[in-house]
Amino acid sequence: MYKKEKVIILGAGGIGKAVGLILAERQVIDAEIFIGDINLKAAKDVVQWITAGTSRLTQVNAFYVDPNQLTEEMKFIFESGDIVLDCLPGSEAPRIAKYAREFGLHYVNLTEYVKESEEVMKIAEGAETGFIIQSGLAPGYINILAKYLTEKFSKKYGISEFEEISMKVGALTSITKSPHFYGFTWSPIGVATEYVKDAIIVKDGKKQNVPSLSDTQTIIIDGVTYEDDYTSGGAADMPEYFNTKVKKLDYRTIRYPGHYNWVRKQIDEIGISEDLDKALLAKFKSIIPHVEDDIIVLYSSVTGRDDSDNLYIIEKSMKIFPKVVGSYKIKAIQTATAAPMLECARMLLTGRYKGPILQSMIDTKEFLNGPFVSYIYENLVNSDYSFSEV
Repeated sequence: MYKKEKVIILGAGGIGKAVGLILAERQVIDAEIFIGDINLKAAKDVVQWITAGTSRLTQVNAFYVDPNQLTEEMKFIFESGDIVLDCLPGSEAPRIAKYAREFGLHYVNLTEYVKESEEVMKIAEGAETGFIIQSGLAPGYINILAKYLTEKFSKKYGISEFEEISMKVGALTSITKSPHFYGFTWSPIGVATEYVKDAIIVKDGKKQNVPSLSDTQTIIIDGVTYEDDYTSGGAADMPEYFNTKVKKLDYRTIRYPGHYNWVRKQIDEIGISEDLDKALLAKFKSIIPHVEDDIIVLYSSVTGRDDSDNLYIIEKSMKIFPKVVGSYKIKAIQTATAAPMLECARMLLTGRYKGPILQSMIDTKEFLNGPFVSYIYENLVNSDYSFSEV
């Protein structure tokens, strides 16, 4: 029987806007869309923006999200909904997940926050609907790409234990300058947080925590020199999933050379502080500009040895640029984050996923070959020639 899906997007910021616009424009899911935010005017503005920017006939509605309680309007919308796409700050994730569980909704979020993600997983245990956490770019797409590379590597070389699994992503500006060599293309809060909290990696075959920004390295992609270093959250559940199968695994954030030295200098000037992330955020905001013209650089690789001790690597790099969706040119960080979230939503709405769903549990080929992901990223499953193998 035909069913029109009721999709609830919480958060009227840049990512929520992009999620709503792509959902309306692509028509992969026949959806009635609800945009909720703590700022009702912002939600109404997004509704107007989506309606004006798409050629498709889609019903889009705005509503107020009370930060402290469940209102009658929220209850009415949740009771008749099918799925919640949580684009709110990561600290809100457990509260929204509880609403999803209470009202029998599927749930997808974006946050890289580890503690809050663990809380959501506990809330989702035993649920009849599916809960996919960390479904954006990093964590999200990059983790599923890495897992797909391990599957491809094992099939090609017959190797199931790996030397190294590498995941790297950078949300960068096309132009940058000293002293910070950076521009904000997404949430400044998220940047400060990932620089301060520990990263989870696998080193010498053991899962462990390491300080973020503690091992800056150089990588050259398409002739351009970048730096990368550990940051928190981007590895999702890959360290746990591959813990006994790999000697080294990590997620690193890509930046232009000089940025990390500048950040470490700011941290040294602040000194020891319980609110280091807030102090660092304040410094960032006073110096670093917000930039519209952005680029996403991502890289993943898998390395392993065969029975004759020959070393092999399979790797993939990619760049995502701003894209015209409907009537608007959308930033790369928006489309690269929104598309994986919508792909996860599409998969949940099939009814085949229940309870807590980690990145390692997602069907890599279905995800990478899906209509939302393929709209923004390369179709890797059907384009094996695009991989570099040594």
